[in-house]
Amino acid sequence: PFLPISFFKTHHVVAGEFTPELVFQSSGTTGMTRSTHLVKEASFYKTSYTRGFESIYGPVSGRRILGLLPSYLEQGESSLVYMVEGLIRDSGHPESGFYLNDHERLKDTLQKGGPTILIGVTYALLDFAEKFSFPLKETIVMETGGMKGRREELTRMEVHERLKKAFSLEKIHSEYGMTELLSQAYSTGEGVFACPPWMRVLLREEEDPLSVNTNPGNGVLNIIDLANLYSCSFIATEDSGRLRNDGTFDVLGRMDNSDIRGCSLLAL
Repeated sequence: PFLPISFFKTHHVVAGEFTPELVFQSSGTTGMTRSTHLVKEASFYKTSYTRGFESIYGPVSGRRILGLLPSYLEQGESSLVYMVEGLIRDSGHPESGFYLNDHERLKDTLQKGGPTILIGVTYALLDFAEKFSFPLKETIVMETGGMKGRREELTRMEVHERLKKAFSLEKIHSEYGMTELLSQAYSTGEGVFACPPWMRVLLREEEDPLSVNTNPGNGVLNIIDLANLYSCSFIATEDSGRLRNDGTFDVLGRMDNSDIRGCSLLAL
């Protein structure tokens, strides 16, 4: 059986007894119960996110990594911020860094050119795109989801179309991750996500949570993440999706009656 992801809101999900080196909490609006993930070893998470990122994008060293994650920085204890902070540090590029709400400085940095990855929460990327529209060269724009109820409801494809138009890009990349998982899946365009070798997506039926299969089709996403060695590697999410023949997947939205997660207020 897969553990319902909501248990991270009500229990300390751990395998054995240990003092955690990291404590991550999910994002959320005032009054929302936040999920908590106790991480035994910081180095274990670093290895997971680094290898997962580099399996898709190649070595991070020398790349300019720009983070546009204002709400996550403000709330703190974010696994996403921790990951991006690590990528920024490992890039070794003097212009890598977080750009909280400094859109002018971000624009100036992007216009310098050079191999760049801009990782941003969706609403912040849209805000930036509305203020500045210019062609981006040698730049990957990666959205991490997250509308935070701050903007009109848009599908992922609508978001991508706006960003592509603003920056004259053919594709917008996406990251699929959550507090409860120590691994991430990435989409290099069209919203189709690929997992690292130690992460796998299966489907379950919404009406029968014990009915899990690996056949292509639509259902609710169950995830095996072997990086969750010291918590739980078998997670039943509340995301509906489509599994493809090659193991890649699409995220189609949220289950009915599930809590709206702070990082996922992006309807599809």
